[in-house]
Amino acid sequence: MLRSKVEEVLEVVRPIIQQDQGDVVLHEVDEATGVVTVELVGACVSCPASTQTLKAGLERILMDRVPGITEVVNSGATSDGLSETVVSL
Repeated sequence: MLRSKVEEVLEVVRPIIQQDQGDVVLHEVDEATGVVTVELVGACVSCPASTQTLKAGLERILMDRVPGITEVVNSGATSDGLSETVVSL
């Protein structure tokens, strides 16, 4: 199952994101389109590098390691690339 493979990869990269007080939550894996929907939380919400983390980090790694993944999108992102999600830790 595609979702389980995505979860395995996220568990490998999660500690790197958590080092900077952020995290990633997996919301959906669309097996038909290969789109993975995640939410960057914690410090990632206000981090100016979160788009870089999402596209150059998570998306690249998932596309390399999980055949069939075509894109990774942030469910918390608005059209201007900023997140409206508020997270209390």
